[in-house]
Formats: sequence, C-alpha cells, structure tokens
Amino acid sequence: QVQLEESGGGLVQAGGSLRLSCAASGRTFSNKAMGWFRQAPGKEREFVAAINWSGISTYYADSVKGRFTISRNNAKNTVYLQMDSLKPEDMAVYYCAASRWAGGVTSIRSEYDYWGQGTQVTVSS
Repeated sequence: QVQLEESGGGLVQAGGSLRLSCAASGRTFSNKAMGWFRQAPGKEREFVAAINWSGISTYYADSVKGRFTISRNNAKNTVYLQMDSLKPEDMAVYYCAASRWAGGVTSIRSEYDYWGQGTQVTVSS
C-alpha cells in the first residue's frame, strides 16, 4: 500500500513558477515509477509527466515539455514537479500517482494504482 500527499499548489501569475511535491508513505516507493496528472474543470484527467524508479527515465506530455521538470528523491520518498513559464491553460488540480511498475514510464492512467488527493494550481492571466 502506498499513500500519497501532494503539496505546493497555489495561485501564480502567468509566466511564473511553482514546485509541487508528493510525499509517499510505504517502503515500496523506490520500486515504483511515479507520475503527475492534472484535471481542469469539465475535462478528463490528463497525463503531465512520469519518472521511473531510479529517476533516469522521464516522459512528458507535449503541452508541458520544456517547461515542466519531474524529479524524485527516493531517500525522502518524494517526487517533485517543477513548473516554469506557467500558462492559464495549466490551471487544474494536479494529482500524484504511483505506478504498478518500476522501470517503465507511461501516460496511461490505468497503469497507476495509487493516487493522491490533488493540489490546486491557479494561473492568472
């Protein structure tokens, strides 16, 4: 069992930055690939970024590539999402998720077994 708790959301102006954190409980964190998803009002939850167990492999949605960076610290059981050059269309609830796999990075929502409660990111124009 893995429990996830996101933090770091808030209000930022367009062009600004935020750093989201996701703290995981459980000893299996370092064995799992992790991902970030987001959901805007009235829209489906969509993939943002993923990272494998070691942090060597990462994968990004085209919409955030070059602006967002995913990273992890297995010693702290934490995964991060650094968000730069934020746009109004990035506004959403951001969710952290733990995959059932260790090595692969995937954008497929059903490949993730554990989810956090989400943190709101608001971008003003």
